[in-house]
Amino acid sequence: MIATVAVLIAAFALVIISKPDSASAHGSVTNPPTRNYGCWERWGSDHLNPQMATLDPMCWQAFQANPQTMWNWNGLFKENLGGNFQANIPDGQLCSGGRTQNGLYASLDAVGAWTAKQMPNNFTLTLTDSAKHGADYLLIYITKQGFDPTTQPLTWGSLDLVLRTGSYPTTGLYEAQVNAGSRTGRHVVYTIWQASHLDQPYFLCSDVIFGGGGTVTSAPVTTRGPVTSAPVTTRGPVTSAPVTSAPVTTGGSGTGGCSATYTKSSDWGNGFGANVTVTAGNASINGWTVKWTWPNGQTISQAWNATVTSSGSSVTATNVSYNGRLSAGQSTSFGFNATYSGSNGTPTLTCSAT
Repeated sequence: MIATVAVLIAAFALVIISKPDSASAHGSVTNPPTRNYGCWERWGSDHLNPQMATLDPMCWQAFQANPQTMWNWNGLFKENLGGNFQANIPDGQLCSGGRTQNGLYASLDAVGAWTAKQMPNNFTLTLTDSAKHGADYLLIYITKQGFDPTTQPLTWGSLDLVLRTGSYPTTGLYEAQVNAGSRTGRHVVYTIWQASHLDQPYFLCSDVIFGGGGTVTSAPVTTRGPVTSAPVTTRGPVTSAPVTSAPVTTGGSGTGGCSATYTKSSDWGNGFGANVTVTAGNASINGWTVKWTWPNGQTISQAWNATVTSSGSSVTATNVSYNGRLSAGQSTSFGFNATYSGSNGTPTLTCSAT
């Protein structure tokens, strides 16, 4: 009898634990896919594959920071803002909803070459709402022409509001016809979904390429079944650090020399993203090399727009074929993600030109 009761209690407990919370299922933009929905769609069934670090480095850093960012792709909201979005979501934190939910989505603010979907300039944006909350409206922004999301953090000033929709009934699938104008190349589509059931806005970043310009970052596509919702669970806090800049050091063997400026773009507790801007001096240069020594044992895991090599704590970054030649005063940038433990000190850079 006691054993039977124990079995019944255990079974009842399993039912309670597995029952989804009615407020745990939400939604996201699924076309063009948001950063975390896209990572979940491509890698959810293979998220431990080390090839992700090479094939899809921005997803890799996000999975390394906290896999719940992707499992909970449908829960990126911040409540009770009263429509005052710009006052509550700081520049550089737009994709994480202002580091909402103790920084659960902080890795989505990392600057870099997120996998982007090729889109026509007139397209249908689709938001999948698995909880059928409805929508008071959608605000759809697109980055200004000339903004480079691979080297610059997303800010309100970098966005144009292109569409404010009306309300949607609780059908679970909301579509909006979006006109990107004459934009070309890589952009971010930033969608704010104001859900109807509560004052619960969602903040959703989708990376796209318009007009055939730029390069689509490729990653393997994993075929999955229908979109299902995952319970939103609160994990330990992901700490964030303010963006800081390192001193500029000028030097080099080129006629005009060059300078390099280091800017940390994001920090998720045990890893971070950074960008380096290289600027030619008073004469044109044909190539550049930037060097620094890590002060606290940081280790680079991925890099883009430069060839980066490390020897112990010493790092050397050289231009790639398309960004070495700079006119006098012209700039280019490269970026990387890195890991660290303890403090995350700022290095001093030297730049040499050829």
